Amino acid sequence: MTGRGGLPGREIIFEYLGLADSVRLAAIDAATGTEVVVFGPARTARHDLERVALRKLARRLGLNTDGTQKTPRPKGRGVIV
Repeated sequence: MTGRGGLPGREIIFEYLGLADSVRLAAIDAATGTEVVVFGPARTARHDLERVALRKLARRLGLNTDGTQKTPRPKGRGVIV
């Protein structure tokens, strides 16, 4: 799959594995080999699981959901609200 759901220009491989009444979904970035795994009920729509996996993969890669690099937070105390 390429680009659907928020990672344009990247090839993402999805791997599904059914486990009793749940499903394990692994999303792998083909360019870097980075893999993330999410679990969900077997009745959940595939699109919803893929969306969660893509968001998790984007975060792991340090990308925004539109595929651009995240800007690093400034160092120091406190939280930017």
